[in-house]
Amino acid sequence: MAKYFDVHPENPQPRTMTTVAESVRAGAVIAYPTDSCYALGCRMGNSEGLDRIRTIRQLDDRHHFTLVCQDFAQLGRLVQIDNTVFRAIRSATPGSYTFILPATKEVPRRLLHPKKKTVGVRITDHVVVRALLAELGEPLVSSTLLLPGEEEPLTQGWEIKDRLDHVVDAVVDSGDCGTEPTTVVDFSDGGVEIVRRGAGDVSRFE
Repeated sequence: MAKYFDVHPENPQPRTMTTVAESVRAGAVIAYPTDSCYALGCRMGNSEGLDRIRTIRQLDDRHHFTLVCQDFAQLGRLVQIDNTVFRAIRSATPGSYTFILPATKEVPRRLLHPKKKTVGVRITDHVVVRALLAELGEPLVSSTLLLPGEEEPLTQGWEIKDRLDHVVDAVVDSGDCGTEPTTVVDFSDGGVEIVRRGAGDVSRFE
């Protein structure tokens, strides 16, 4: 049965954030809100957690997982990024964007796209997630909480608890965060490709 954490959306309770971070370090898979929609998350080196997320969402090995980062210092250790791309990403973050870039050796192979050796990264503007990442001290592997056969992600913490009670370890609820996933921008081939139009404004990349 999943633990349920009711978190203040503007002033997350430090003790609660510490408890959630400890759970993630111990191997938990969590459902948590972002600045675009709810997501599933686990620790970067948690192979079992990764498999559980794949099972919940019925994902194949071509799925791009996202590493949600606390800041650019953390992001820069995970992906290869030149000055031009850095400036483009910096102008759009924190926000509702995921950027696909070539991964560094810091990223476990199981997280990479099997052919392109790329990974998604983002820096979120969500207060609760930023508090969690600060407490965790490392990136969170993330995937949109979009269940198989459904067109929109789940948006209510209580519903997520009810439907995923036996497949996740914790649900972090800070209120409705919308249904539109991030805008995905691929910089991995030297150009700019809008892979998915979502919550982030694409005009700055077109």
